[in-house]
Amino acid sequence: RRLMADPVRIAFIGTGGIAGHHLGELTALGPEKARVVALCDISEERARSAAEDVADARVFTDHHRMFDEAAADIDAVYVCVPPFAHDDAEQLAAAAGLHLFVEKPVVLDYDLGLANLAAIEKGGILSSVGYTLRYRHPWRTARDLLHDREVSMICADRWGGTPGDEDNWWRVQEKSGGQLHEQTTHQIDAMRWIAGEITEVYACYGHRVAENTTNMTVPDSQVMSLRFASGAVGYVSNVCTLTSGGGRSGMQVLMGDTIADIGRELTVQPEDAIAVPAEAPAYESIDAAFVRAVSSGDGAPILCDYAEGLRSAAVSLAANESAATGRPVSVPCGQSGLP
Repeated sequence: RRLMADPVRIAFIGTGGIAGHHLGELTALGPEKARVVALCDISEERARSAAEDVADARVFTDHHRMFDEAAADIDAVYVCVPPFAHDDAEQLAAAAGLHLFVEKPVVLDYDLGLANLAAIEKGGILSSVGYTLRYRHPWRTARDLLHDREVSMICADRWGGTPGDEDNWWRVQEKSGGQLHEQTTHQIDAMRWIAGEITEVYACYGHRVAENTTNMTVPDSQVMSLRFASGAVGYVSNVCTLTSGGGRSGMQVLMGDTIADIGRELTVQPEDAIAVPAEAPAYESIDAAFVRAVSSGDGAPILCDYAEGLRSAAVSLAANESAATGRPVSVPCGQSGLP
């Protein structure tokens, strides 16, 4: 049984790009708070490369073997794999009593997400999902200032480029779920956090650039309209074709005659409608919050657990269904929580 004074012992499943970010954040916390003890990746070369910066971490290429051989030396597991690669890792970790940090989006299949959630609840473990905007100004500041207000409309745009080369998994719809599901899920989650549950979506996708791009089956442009349980409406638009630079990323929250604009900063019109802090508050990072929660056994520092992460994933999964059928689709957990 671990003591609160002990560092949290952490394993990674997946050691690619986003894992490197988390490894850096955990290292910055110091060895007295967090210690990475195992790294698992289907690419041994990639796992060993990550291990170069982590003293004494064991390297695995099969997470089943990692759980069999090292679970007793692990307190928490980071699952940092692409959407299509989620299979049994979350359920195995939960069965072993290991706390979970899962990168977004949590699944490509909603039923798998429900099974994972059931295992997490049965295991009585803490869970956190990598929706980093919840831990950052101006998004967290906006939530604190706006979530109790009556929102009439909320809108978000994310226009950018295409990740990776032509062989990258991200460009394949069956592997990533598309930009809306894999990237713009951050904006969807922030919308839910600020304005409440989304009950219905209607989506239209474009392939005018993608159809002429090698090995690219994701839509190149996506628009999704939203209906919230509160009666508010909204939309999300995203584009992934801006390979020569440019783009935009931001969100607007309309509340009667007041507009809050969330981007690099938080601004309000009229300026005196809501008191915005003159200086950006110093918030705890998502990794520091997770480590503190595991160390203390108190989940309060975690701002997005697995259930919340699954609700956000359900919105873009419903959008994919809507675009395929040409009809509005109800979000399964939009009104009364997860089934």
